[in-house]
Amino acid sequence: MMKKLAAELVGTFWLVFGGCGSAVLAAGFPELGIGFLGVALAFGLTVVTGAYALGPISGGHFNPAVSLGLAIGGRFEWGELIPYWIAQVVGGLIAATILYVIASGQPEWTPGGFASNGYGANSPGGYGLVAGFLAEAVLTAIFVIMILGATAPKAAAGFGGLAIGLTLTLIHLVSIPVTNTSVNPARSTAVAFFAETGAVSQLWLFWVAPLVGAAIGAIIWKALLEDDY
Repeated sequence: MMKKLAAELVGTFWLVFGGCGSAVLAAGFPELGIGFLGVALAFGLTVVTGAYALGPISGGHFNPAVSLGLAIGGRFEWGELIPYWIAQVVGGLIAATILYVIASGQPEWTPGGFASNGYGANSPGGYGLVAGFLAEAVLTAIFVIMILGATAPKAAAGFGGLAIGLTLTLIHLVSIPVTNTSVNPARSTAVAFFAETGAVSQLWLFWVAPLVGAAIGAIIWKALLEDDY
């Protein structure tokens, strides 16, 4: 069990450090910044690399919503859910702390939003609470469905990690303007405490909406799609 938790901690660390790090350190450079596309690819690449490197140990969740969805989908033991959540949150917080120390080494740097998620004034596009909740819930549901499908027994062997990473990339391309894209409560929690925008007060949405979405996605899979495999 300890190896599984260590793998989840390291994998979530990598997701937050690589994904949020790309936004904090690389996206803001005028003319040379990687922009929304680069950040979306960074998050997808962290999942692809983490899934292949660490997935054989822990299943490669790196996300409390994914763990919940897999448990509802019958692919994960309920008794391991809370320990996984703790490992994921801790891994994300460690990554965000190190990222903050690195970023603060730049003269006159300020955290600003620090890649945090939000709605209203904290949304990149000014989207409100309802839009943010729907985006997070729907996209997390789709994410869980794609994960369950890509890792089903009859799915193409060896391509699950790639399909999952590309799905996360597409999710970011859709929803960065809305909420800065969470679909992952551990990722949201990790950076919220370092932001200067009051992101902590909105953190509840980025737990509730992804968890609700994950549950819906798993139920849809079990009820409508699982028999096809």
